[in-house]
Amino acid sequence: MPLPGDTRTPPSAATTPAPAGNPFGPRFVAPLYLGASLNPVNSSIIATALVAIAAALHLPVGDTAVLISCLYLTSALAQPAAGRLAEEFGPRRIFVAGIVLVFAAGIVGTLAHSMAALIAARVLIGAGTSAGYPAAMLLIRRRAEQAGYRTPPRGVLGGLAITGAATVAVGPALGGLLVGWFGWQTAFWINIPVAAVALVLAVVGIAPDPDPVRLGSPRALASRLDLTGMLGFGGSLAALMVFLSALPRPDWPALAAALVLAAVLVGWELRAAHPFLDVRLLASNGALTRTYVRNGLTLMGTYVILYGLTQWLEAARGLSAYQAGLALMPMGVLSAVTARVVARRTGVRLPLIACAVLLLLGAVAVLFVGGGTPMAAVVAVSAVFGLTSGAGAIANQTVLYQEAPAATVGTASGLLRTFGYLGSIASAAITGTAFHDRVGDAGLHSIAWVLVAISALLLVLTVCDRRLARRDPKESP
Repeated sequence: MPLPGDTRTPPSAATTPAPAGNPFGPRFVAPLYLGASLNPVNSSIIATALVAIAAALHLPVGDTAVLISCLYLTSALAQPAAGRLAEEFGPRRIFVAGIVLVFAAGIVGTLAHSMAALIAARVLIGAGTSAGYPAAMLLIRRRAEQAGYRTPPRGVLGGLAITGAATVAVGPALGGLLVGWFGWQTAFWINIPVAAVALVLAVVGIAPDPDPVRLGSPRALASRLDLTGMLGFGGSLAALMVFLSALPRPDWPALAAALVLAAVLVGWELRAAHPFLDVRLLASNGALTRTYVRNGLTLMGTYVILYGLTQWLEAARGLSAYQAGLALMPMGVLSAVTARVVARRTGVRLPLIACAVLLLLGAVAVLFVGGGTPMAAVVAVSAVFGLTSGAGAIANQTVLYQEAPAATVGTASGLLRTFGYLGSIASAAITGTAFHDRVGDAGLHSIAWVLVAISALLLVLTVCDRRLARRDPKESP
């Protein structure tokens, strides 16, 4: 007879023998956590290098925003694509391939001497790091099924978000220290040793995929992967990025192209046998779609502050890259701590509401930050956004795992990150527009007003979501 609270299924339900010992021990989870952290660490470290890169290449600081947006554009497409590839060819194979690509990208970025080369390196980093999270989610689900669990322990899933939050915590300070000591190239070469360690851990700790690779004919493979849908999705995102990057001078043809490509994509995916973007699922599963939107809005607000405040501290307050990173370290630390606390909860609604409320309070507080504000107050304001990031990351990931179909959890997990990247692309456009001519208090306050609107929308969306209330029965009226 199962014990109360036991989440395991009967042994007969497991399709393969349970792994010996603890199925979720350090040897298994360590490479997953490290691989999943490669994307957020690249997101945070680059923030402290933008001013130095602009100076080295004799460019306005606003022009370096493309190094943020190109990684997120690539990741927005590559995350669900990597999830689909992991479902098709095996999560371990895709996980390892992504790490190898990150290693190569670190070499390209370290040797780069032009903006074009840096953009190429960031695109490679975005593609490589995108394999970590969706492949890790698939590997965790596979291990849980082998061990006879209905769902994996909450701490294992929470560890993915906690690791990401922890890397964001140390990223600005570590990036600032390395950039200050060794130059902006360190934002790229740091990937070389980290990827090497992740590769060794993955080879040693993750069992090979049991199923052989099934390619079939090129036409059949293209149909199974829905390459046409991937290209349409990428084209629409690229056109949208061109429009956002051109702000405050709107590129209306780019926006029109994005909308037309999006409409064509929807029409194609409704007829595709194996849709890359399952439009019917998004339309019918409102809880899953709202989770994607919440995640995008939350990360938009968080990264607007991460990038905007970093540039403002360096250009307007005169801090070095290391000092700016150190000032934002409490934000990342609180994000990791909050994620760990929320991971231990069984409910998700209250953490999500708290996330939206804190985001709104932080946005209002930024309106009162200026050149004469004491640094202690600036650090305290930034720390509020750490609480927001940690609570939102864990709670939205938990809802995703509950709502996504088991057979497509890799693609669904990738789409969760995709919506986050869309929010991050928008945040880069917001900061680039606000600081287009000059990095100063006026631009920071413009960012704050946009953030007020984002957080208000997030709060309304969360409070009015009845599905969240039903998921947490004790919180229901």
